[in-house]
Amino acid sequence: MNTQEIIELIKSEVIPAVGCTEPVAVSLCVAKATETLGHMPENIQVHLSPNMLKNAMGVGIPGTGMIGLPIAIALGALIGKSEYQLEVLKDCTPQAVEEGKKYIAEKRIEVDVKDTQEMLYIETCCAAGTDKATVVISGAHTNFTYIRKNDEVLLDKRSSANANEQTEEPSLTMRQVYDFAMETPLDDLRFILETARVNKAAARYSFQHTCGHALGKIIDDGKSEPQSVFGDTTFSRILSYTSAACDARMAGAMVPVISNSGSGNQGISATIPVLVYAEDKHKTEAELIRALTLSHLTVIYIKQSLGRLSALCGCVVAATGSSCGITYLMGGDYRQITYAVKNMVANLTGMICDGAKPSCSLKVASGVSTAVMSAVLAMKNQCVTSLEGIVDDDVDKCIHNLTLIGSKGMQETDKLILEIMTSK
Repeated sequence: MNTQEIIELIKSEVIPAVGCTEPVAVSLCVAKATETLGHMPENIQVHLSPNMLKNAMGVGIPGTGMIGLPIAIALGALIGKSEYQLEVLKDCTPQAVEEGKKYIAEKRIEVDVKDTQEMLYIETCCAAGTDKATVVISGAHTNFTYIRKNDEVLLDKRSSANANEQTEEPSLTMRQVYDFAMETPLDDLRFILETARVNKAAARYSFQHTCGHALGKIIDDGKSEPQSVFGDTTFSRILSYTSAACDARMAGAMVPVISNSGSGNQGISATIPVLVYAEDKHKTEAELIRALTLSHLTVIYIKQSLGRLSALCGCVVAATGSSCGITYLMGGDYRQITYAVKNMVANLTGMICDGAKPSCSLKVASGVSTAVMSAVLAMKNQCVTSLEGIVDDDVDKCIHNLTLIGSKGMQETDKLILEIMTSK
């Protein structure tokens, strides 16, 4: 990939989102189906891949004070605008929420699991009278692959989308990620600073309110308490700010975050640890730009082979990116950055994803704490070796081992997780 292609890749993967991207993607699909139908549907059927259902069941929906899919579906039809993409619900009002509750109470919504091999699949059927509209999103959270109104097919990219999903190979290497972040003119990368501004604002919102389990706020409030185990340190601020932004997002606060590869938590974890370290250590804007670029592009690279959704928690992937960014800010070179990657792979591989929910802030905190430790070890030239576990001398093979476990090795784990979640 050339420089411009990588810039466009980052801009397509690092985008704003309001709320958890899985239920929001369902809202987006419903909004598009409603627009295609041309009027408010009398009933809505939604068919989801198991991974989509897992990630949409237990998370707060922005501006509603409610959890789960029914209100996300109702609002997608009532006030959703597909042109807003992952900010589809940003026009939500209290009145719309009340209308959504009524729509749900009238039992107009049906949700079930689709028998499909695709990890990310949403099929929405909206009907009113004799009219019916069907819309499919698959492969990526905003990727419409099928649109039909009554007997007229308006879009059909399903075959090509499936073929691409089957054959697409990662087109980056860790060396290319590093060289791009270090050598691209700063003016071409300056847009990445928006991730810092938006995601830090989400953390500040959480400090001012009580969101989810309030992990970030509790850590922040307790820094100076005599019994505090954290103290007021760069490390404690990385933990508090990162988990606070996650608290706000998972609780359904009506605040945007900048996502990475379809996940707001990945965007938060790739951004805030790097930003906090840079601010605390008085790094220059140029250094921050390069560190954020390195972090976000590392996440994108890893997700190319892991896939959008998996049984492996995305916090691991995103924390690997921030570990690289922090290592660079500490003065690390390419070799030490690869050490940070290997240290991360040796530690958190296997952390399960059991759906999007308020307690994701705990996993985010675990990921970024390991990111800091991995960077500190790397700067002392300490690296988990190829004699240990799944780590390989070649950093790209090491990453591939991680994603192979997440995408293929944990498939049965994924099924069992969903079975447990849906049988409670």
